[in-house]
Amino acid sequence: MISLLRSVTLVIACLATGCASLPPPGPRVSEQAIPASPQTTLGRIALSLKAGPAGRSAVRPLPQASFALDARLELIRRAQASLDVQTYHLGNDKTGLLILRELRDAARRGVRVRLLLDDFHTVGLDRPLLALAAEAGAEVRLFNPFAGGREHTATRWLSFFSDFSRLNHRMHNKLLVADGAIAIAGGRNLADEYFMRSNGANFLDFELLMAGPVVPQSARIFDEYWNSDVVYPLAHVARTHDTADTLKGEFELASSEAHAPRPDRPPELDAFGEPPLGQELARGELRWMRAEADAFADSPNKALGSRPAGMVTLAQRWYATMEAAKSQLIVISPYFIPGDKGMERIRAARARGLHITVITNSLADTDEPLVNVNYNTYRVALLQAGVELLEVSSRQMKRNGVMRRALRDAQGRLHGKLALIDREWVLLGSMNLDPRSALLNTEFGVRVRSFELTQALHYAYLLDNVEGVYRVKLGPDGQGVQWVGTGDESNEVLDDEPDSSMLTRLQLLMFSWFVPSDQL
Repeated sequence: MISLLRSVTLVIACLATGCASLPPPGPRVSEQAIPASPQTTLGRIALSLKAGPAGRSAVRPLPQASFALDARLELIRRAQASLDVQTYHLGNDKTGLLILRELRDAARRGVRVRLLLDDFHTVGLDRPLLALAAEAGAEVRLFNPFAGGREHTATRWLSFFSDFSRLNHRMHNKLLVADGAIAIAGGRNLADEYFMRSNGANFLDFELLMAGPVVPQSARIFDEYWNSDVVYPLAHVARTHDTADTLKGEFELASSEAHAPRPDRPPELDAFGEPPLGQELARGELRWMRAEADAFADSPNKALGSRPAGMVTLAQRWYATMEAAKSQLIVISPYFIPGDKGMERIRAARARGLHITVITNSLADTDEPLVNVNYNTYRVALLQAGVELLEVSSRQMKRNGVMRRALRDAQGRLHGKLALIDREWVLLGSMNLDPRSALLNTEFGVRVRSFELTQALHYAYLLDNVEGVYRVKLGPDGQGVQWVGTGDESNEVLDDEPDSSMLTRLQLLMFSWFVPSDQL
C-alpha cells in the first residue's frame, strides 16, 4: 500500500512538474571577488584599519533590527565596485523587494552585483529576479534549484518529494560583502520578519558588521559557492518569453515605494550608544572593536549528500571550540536538538565544572514546533545534568515596555545563533544546534576572540540576568519540568507548557512520530 501511494505521488509530481530535470552544468568561467581598493570609499575605510594590531579584524555587533537594516542599505547604496549577497530566504515582501530595488540601482550605477539565493523560498520571485539579472553588471544564481514546478508552492512540494534526496539539502548561509571591504554576517534572512517589519511575527536576531582580514576570508567562501557545480545561473532554470524591458517595467511597479517602502529611520543611538552606520560613513569615521576573527563555512558539496575524506563541517568546528570551554558556555539557538552525542558532550562538560546556559524558543513562540517537540525529549535530561535552560516567550518579553513597543501586536521569536565561551570567544552565523544544520544544510559562521565583544553581548542581551523568558526547572519529582516566569514580581510557576493547549501538544507529538529527528 505504501509503495502504491508513493508511486501515485511520483506520477502526480511528474505530471505537475513535467518530469523536469536540471540542465547539465555547462562551461563556466570562474569569477572572483573584487578586493578592497583605495579607489572606493568603503575600501579606504577598510584599508585604513591596517594601522591597528597586525592580523586583527574590526567588528561591530548589530543586535537591533532597525540598525541592521540601515547598515545593509547604507552599504548597498555606498558600494562603488561590487556587492556579493548570499542568503537562504529573500522575501517576496516589502523588505525583499526593497533589497532587490537597491541592488538594481547599484547595478545601474556600475557596481558588479552577484546575488546568490537558496532556491527553497523563491516561489513568486522568478520574474523580479530575472528583471535584476537583465541589468548589465548584475547576475543571479540559485543554489540546488528546483527544475520544475517553480510557479506555485504546491508544485514545488511535489518536486521536493519526487527528488527528496537532492532537494532536502539547502544553503542556509547569510552574507553580504560590499566593495570587498565591509561585510555583514549572522542569522538574518532578507524578509520583513527579520527586521521587525511584519505584523504577524518578528524574529530577534543578531549580525556582525566586519572589516579587516575576516572580509577577504568571507569573500573567498562566497566565491567557492558562486563557482560551485551545485549553483546554477537563474536563466538556466527560470525561463520566460517576455523581453527584458517587459520584466524591468513589471519590476519597477512591484518594487515601487508603494509596495516596498523605505523603513523608518533607526533611533539616534543603538544599544551600545552608537549612531546608525550611515551617519558614521558620512563622517568617514567608524568606531570598531578590534579582535581576532575568522570566517568558516561548510563546503557547498555538502549538498551532494556525501562527505569526502577530510571535509570538516562547520558543526564540527563549532563543537570542538565549545568543548574547549573552561568555565562558561552560553548557547543561543532558536532550534536546539542536542541528540545523544550532544548529551554525552554536555554531561562530560558539566562533570568538569563547566556552567552551561541554553536559550531557545518556547513551544508557543517557535516557528518550527516539530523541532521544539523533539527538543522536549531532552529537556529533563538537560536539567538533570545541571544545564540552565531558558525559553523565550512573547508573553514574558511584552512585560518589558521597550519590547512591548518594538513587537506591538506581533509575536516575538528567537532567531539569533550565538555561542559565548568564557567571556572570550563568540561563535555566530547561520548555524542552528540541530541535526539539519549539522548534517543536511550548508552553513556560514564567524569565530571572534574578544572580551570586549562578549561583554557587549552580555550587556545587550542581559545574559547575566535574562528577562523575557521562562526559566525551566525540574519539578518536585525530579522527572517533570516547571516554567518560572520573569519580568514581574509574581514570577508565576507553571506545571504545563506555557501558552499552548493540550490538543496542540498532542497533535505535534503525533506528527513527530513520522518525522525523523535527523530531518529537523
